[in-house]
Amino acid sequence: MESAAPDPLVRPLAARPAHGDGGALGKTGFAWAVFEWARNPYYILIVIYIFAPYFARDIIGADLLASGELDGLEPDAALAAANAQGQATIASVTKWAGFIAALTAPFLGAALDRGGRLKPILAVFLAAIVICSGMLWFAMPGGEGLSVPAIMALLVIAYVGYTYSEVTHNAMLSVAGKPSRLAMISGLGLGLGNLAASLIFVAIAILFVLPALIGWPFAQPQFGVDLARFEHARLAGPVCAVWLAGFSIPFFLNAKDPGTPGASWIRAFREGARSVFQTIRAASQYRELMKFLVARMFYADGMAALLALGAVYVALFLGWNFLEMLCYAIFASVCAFAGGIFGGWLEGKVGVKRALALEIFAMVVVGLLQLSITRDSLLLGLIPNYQVWDGLVFKTLSDLTYLALISVIAVTATASISSSRTMLVTLAPPGRSGEFFGLYAIAGTITVWMGPLLVEQFTLWSGNQRIGMLSINLLFLIGLAILLTVRMTQRSD
Repeated sequence: MESAAPDPLVRPLAARPAHGDGGALGKTGFAWAVFEWARNPYYILIVIYIFAPYFARDIIGADLLASGELDGLEPDAALAAANAQGQATIASVTKWAGFIAALTAPFLGAALDRGGRLKPILAVFLAAIVICSGMLWFAMPGGEGLSVPAIMALLVIAYVGYTYSEVTHNAMLSVAGKPSRLAMISGLGLGLGNLAASLIFVAIAILFVLPALIGWPFAQPQFGVDLARFEHARLAGPVCAVWLAGFSIPFFLNAKDPGTPGASWIRAFREGARSVFQTIRAASQYRELMKFLVARMFYADGMAALLALGAVYVALFLGWNFLEMLCYAIFASVCAFAGGIFGGWLEGKVGVKRALALEIFAMVVVGLLQLSITRDSLLLGLIPNYQVWDGLVFKTLSDLTYLALISVIAVTATASISSSRTMLVTLAPPGRSGEFFGLYAIAGTITVWMGPLLVEQFTLWSGNQRIGMLSINLLFLIGLAILLTVRMTQRSD
């Protein structure tokens, strides 16, 4: 059979630019980082702190209570059942989005290493996030606006688009700056993303929540926003959409694109798919990288469970109200900004592997300290709880101590994300970072059920909410143990 002529528009992988120039504040490095300033607020506001809890509690849960299906139960039992249904709905959204991403992200990543310009592809993914996010304004309780399946579909599409945009953006990291500066570029991106979310949280508190609660700094919520109709929560979608569309422009103008102009994307996907299967079959050739991906599968699942259940835990176990949860989100996001910078600094001091190990170990230790806190005492009863001040939020010693520990978790969790990306770039074969970032995405999504399953089973077995949360540490410890076996190679600047 006659072989096909080589496509002149597809450069060999070896011909791809190996790295860029400059550092975090250079033109291309800062452009890469500022992309996360534009995009990450979607995940922080919609997936974690504002829209997902609103959807679970005030749409799914409230509609179930209003339907009369739970009328035969005691009020507390009915509320618990409604909350469980809301949480199950959010878990279903995450499950389907993760399933789609797990099956497709590696093939996308491999094609990105072989295809044309990446920016137009990335623009398509961002457009999907923008449209879906903007439509969330019409997610209303009581059967108004969008139906529940429609809202779930929007969240799934946006979540998959977010994952695809992450794979594409990460595939451009290797050309954003000098190899020795990639850690700081990556850390700056995460820091800027969390800083942006913090600013939006502060704006929501000042413009809407505080005026409604205490008439300050305005006599009433601004722009006619009605908190009784949950417009402050629904507004998060359009705000994130406008924020992403506007602030992604500097990235598209200044970031370096490693793709080949005019290359065949059909051929890139075909060859990329073949390469993914070859990579999986020949995993022994990249033994250290594959060990790292397995390690990340465990500790990333631990972090996913912590993100998904941590806010629920403090709201129920410590009884934090909406304003306290909003302050918690602002505080954690500000600390996470510092975490992105801290991660890059720590990698420069001790190396990426040691930095990542220290970050995971710190999360385990601080997590144990958090679980020793109750509404009545600290350190498993050694220190009694008492009221520290008579303010609006965080009045007791338990509240303030838990909040202080959250700062450490936010810093180390964000730093570990930055360090994980740097470690992947360090271990991946030159010119194939996109492909391995696809496998990296699988390692963080394919077993996303593991953390919630452990929490559920340990809680049911013990009848204790704290023991349920304690099980998350098993994932961190397994991931850390595997990580310590990974041998690093030195790369030149």
